[in-house]
Formats: sequence, C-alpha cells, structure tokens
Amino acid sequence: MNVREWALIIFTVLAQMSVGSFIVLGAIHYFVVQKSGTKQADELSDRALLAIGPVLVLGMAASLLHLGNPLNAYKAVTNLGSSWLSREIFFGVLFAVAGAVFAVMQYKKIASFMIRNLVALAAAVIGVVLVYSMAMVYMMPTRPAWNMVTTPISFFTTTLLLGVLAMGAAFVANYWYVQKKNPGCASEQCVLLRDTLRWIAVASIILLGFQFVVLPLSVALMVANGAAMSAEMLVGEFGVLFAVRLVLVFLGAGVMGIFVYREAQTAGHEQMLAYAAYAAFAFVLVGEIVGRFLFYSTAGSFGLQ
Repeated sequence: MNVREWALIIFTVLAQMSVGSFIVLGAIHYFVVQKSGTKQADELSDRALLAIGPVLVLGMAASLLHLGNPLNAYKAVTNLGSSWLSREIFFGVLFAVAGAVFAVMQYKKIASFMIRNLVALAAAVIGVVLVYSMAMVYMMPTRPAWNMVTTPISFFTTTLLLGVLAMGAAFVANYWYVQKKNPGCASEQCVLLRDTLRWIAVASIILLGFQFVVLPLSVALMVANGAAMSAEMLVGEFGVLFAVRLVLVFLGAGVMGIFVYREAQTAGHEQMLAYAAYAAFAFVLVGEIVGRFLFYSTAGSFGLQ
C-alpha cells in the first residue's frame, strides 16, 4: 500500500471514531444530566468533547493525501447529486463545522440547554449520514468484495465500538484532571466515572459479539457474491493479519471490557480501571486499523479519485 491508500485507512477510521464518540458522549451526557444534574454532567463530558474535533480534523487532513492534487479538493464536492464520494466529503466538512459550533456553545454555555441539545442532535444526524455516505462509496458492482450489506454494517459497528471505547479513555483522563484541579468534587465524579464505565464495558462486549457475527458473514457473502478470491486472500495470504485483528478486538472489547466492568464496581480501583480503559481503546483502535487495511487489500487495486 502506498501513502495515498494509507490516507484512506486513517481518514475512514478516525472519522468514524469521531462520529461514534460524539454520539456516545451525547447519550451519556443526557443520562448523567437526568441522574446527577447538568453541572456534574458537564464536568464529566466537556473536556472529552473538545478531544473529538482534533481527531476528525486529523482524519480530514489525511484524506487530502489521497487526492492527486490536494489543492483541487474543493472540486470533489461538485457532484453531490450523483457522487457518494462528493457527499462523503460534504458531510465530513458539515459534521466538523456542526460539531465545532456545538463544542463552542457547550463549553461557553451559549444559549439554553435545549438549544444546545438541538444543535448536538443535528450534528449527530449529520455524522450518521457521513458514515452512511462513506459506506456507500464502496458499494460498487465492480468490487464484489465491497458491494455487500456487511460493508455499511461493519462501518457503523466500527463507529460505535471505537466511539464507546474512545469515550471510556477520555472520561478516565478527564477524571484525573478533575481530581488534580478540584479534589473536592472528584468523589462524585468518581461515582459517575465508575457507573459510566460499567455501561461502556457492557456496550463494548455487545458490539464485540456483533463484530464476531459480521466478520464470518462477510467472508461467506464474498464467496456468494463472486469474490471468492478476496475471501481466500483474507484467510490465506492475509490470514495472520486477520487473526491478529480478531485477537486485538477480542482483547480490547472482550477481555478488557470484562476487566473494566469488574474494576468499576469497587471504589478505590480507579488506577487499574484507568489502565484497563486505555488498554481496551488501544487494542481495538489498532485492531480496527488492521481490519480496514484488510478491507482495502483484499479487494484488489483501488483508486478513488
């Protein structure tokens, strides 16, 4: 793979992680508000929100490396009516703008809580459309290994799995910041952290199960869809990498997910909880990057201009 092809891997994984993180963060913030009030919910989530933007910007910047001439990037959005690639770029930029607007409103507490929530909901919907557009770019008859229902399903699964675990790591980092700056409020934040990470662990385990249904289904559909060579490459030439991907995702979302859940049940285990949350995210992130590498490599040459 050359630099341009690796740029697509970085862009798709980071963009999907950003969308998933935004959706997961919004859902958690809503439920924490109901349980503990707006102040505690903001203390838990505001700094985590600010981490999403740079990740998306990094992904968008990487996508420019895939273009023959990055200075012509603006031309890529001229075919919104007929091109999923144009829609992908358009909704990527729109999601970045909407997310940035909400982040500023939330951090500066501009407008009412309800209005900020409406802006967040709009950004989340745009993010979902972005991921759908990304998947539809690869739904082409000339690439039977991609032209399957499992392509959009796997993209959305990656979106949620990375989003869940990225936010778990972000909440841990935020907790240590709160504890250092304001120890007096850290006790309640500790309870919220442990409660939140328990739900994150459960979600990651459920999504892992979903992943392990989608992956063999994808291989079976490759064979049925006339892409038997791609299936053979996946379990043959790239068999070791395929196994590595499975092991990494299993360790991160499964083994570490169970460990996070157990450690989150007892106060005083925050240090071990932090290590587990970071490890879970790291394992799955690397696993999803390997998975995306396999997605492109087993489909043969590609060059979306």
